[in-house]
Amino acid sequence: MFNFLKRKSDRENILEIEPDGPVDCIADFTYNFYWQQKGEELEPEDQIPGTGHTYKDIVEHLKNGGTLRILGDAGHRTCSSMGVDLKFFGGAGKAIDVGDVIIEGDVDTRMGISMLKGGIYVKGKVKEPIGNLIEVESDKKGYKKFRSITDIVTNGLQGEKLIGATFTGNRLIIDDRRIRDTIGARLDVEAQIIHKGNVDLSTGILMKRGIVRVDGNAGRNTGALLSGGTVIIDGNADDFTAIDMKSGTIIINGDGGKFLGAQRKGGTILAKSGKPVPPTSESKLTEEDKQTLIRFGFNPHSFKKFS
Repeated sequence: MFNFLKRKSDRENILEIEPDGPVDCIADFTYNFYWQQKGEELEPEDQIPGTGHTYKDIVEHLKNGGTLRILGDAGHRTCSSMGVDLKFFGGAGKAIDVGDVIIEGDVDTRMGISMLKGGIYVKGKVKEPIGNLIEVESDKKGYKKFRSITDIVTNGLQGEKLIGATFTGNRLIIDDRRIRDTIGARLDVEAQIIHKGNVDLSTGILMKRGIVRVDGNAGRNTGALLSGGTVIIDGNADDFTAIDMKSGTIIINGDGGKFLGAQRKGGTILAKSGKPVPPTSESKLTEEDKQTLIRFGFNPHSFKKFS
């Protein structure tokens, strides 16, 4: 079914689409990680089923400050990396201002993974895990509103009020017990993000500065592509911790999982156990490593170093 309306006024530029069912990867600035799947799963110029618009049309509309309204449910990975000027597509790899997305139905998992800018309004249910998002009080009656965690600790609340979290100074404490992916994605300021409860994929991915601490267990790819800062997991982490890590520190107060440090270029991993793969191997703690662990409240005698 095709249903499309584009409306302009002095205040807003709204693009409305009604896809055939909950379509994945709408407003996904990575186009389903195009650099990996090379068009086998999705091409930017593919038409969104049930609409007269391509996936690229949606991304460009948001980049131009427009609002997207999805009439119905949304699929997986909606708004992935929204607000990122991705280097793969010729960008600077930095945050860029974008418009908002309004979803009139439910949303499937991984909404807003690695998201940096913009807002998402959802009328229906949001399935976990969600991405790098925190809920704020909505200015639209009947909708839940979400903003990027990284955006909030970088640029402030801008008058909005958090739900299930507190933000004081440069410290954000999240205690809403939602399961999340990509917390603190691309963080590049000296801020602290503390998450109470378990998380899923890619905590701290592409971080450069700051601290992300998880009071619980983490899923795969913790600290993936880390370029600085500190990621702390107070429990266990699943496989591929520190994959493609470049610098920074990862502390796992438990098991770091299998394939620890795969394709790692640099940085330090401190964990109680783990199964590293080359180029990463176990080594002795230095005095600096011990002081780092003590500073974050850990007993260094039970830790191992992987570098």
